[in-house]
Amino acid sequence: MAAPTFALNHMVAPSLPFADLVKAGAAIGIHHFEIRNDLAGNAILDGTAPEAIRAEAATANAEIISINALQRFNEWTPEREAEARELAAYAAACGAKALVLVPVNDGSGQADGERQANLRTALKALTPILEQAGLIGLVEPLGFNICSLRSKKEAAEAITAVSGSGRFKLVHDTFHHVLAGEPELFPEITGLVHISGVDDAGISIDDMRDPHRVMVTEHDRLDNVGQIRSLLAAGYSGPFSFEPFAEDAARDADPATSARESIDFILQKLG
Repeated sequence: MAAPTFALNHMVAPSLPFADLVKAGAAIGIHHFEIRNDLAGNAILDGTAPEAIRAEAATANAEIISINALQRFNEWTPEREAEARELAAYAAACGAKALVLVPVNDGSGQADGERQANLRTALKALTPILEQAGLIGLVEPLGFNICSLRSKKEAAEAITAVSGSGRFKLVHDTFHHVLAGEPELFPEITGLVHISGVDDAGISIDDMRDPHRVMVTEHDRLDNVGQIRSLLAAGYSGPFSFEPFAEDAARDADPATSARESIDFILQKLG
């Protein structure tokens, strides 16, 4: 079983400029990063040119694995198309390899038949946009009960239906995997794994939300180590990207050390 490759999503240190995030990662041996389009005062929302991000990554020998994310991607509208084109252009210019695709998560679009059709429509429309930009589309099912795409199997079936296996892959999120209650793994079409833990012993699985997501520790209730082990054993060789959302993680004065401690814990348990 190969050793995992770790990455940092910008949520690990949302207040750090990208250049400082890259330096923090390099200090602990991490060279793969995800940038986001939802962090005020940071690329992309602060207006940083994509060429500047590309230059900072190149200087540090870092790889930008994705931009996270095109929201509500499976609700395809003219506005969504414009947003997709803009994000894809930025991703290509900054050197990112992929664009994360996040589904509608407000209780709408869930009806059987409707959600599958909406998903296929969006994937078909996204294909030429991604192809032109040279990007992979990373489809990320969310485990929340109100999400319009909870099932990785359903996403995989849609990718096959639109002949999109060369352009789309899945995101396996360890948090959402548990919430969705779908045990099946799809390592052969998984392009990215998001990892985060939940330590709070007093919260039920159905009540877990993003603010509960922390770095992976010995108190983790999501069995991140077991999920990582299973994915590696099944042949997944892509990055495992830390994506905590808890306020404590966002305020961490030394996120690199926290990430290093989490990595050490995971590696020790993997043996």
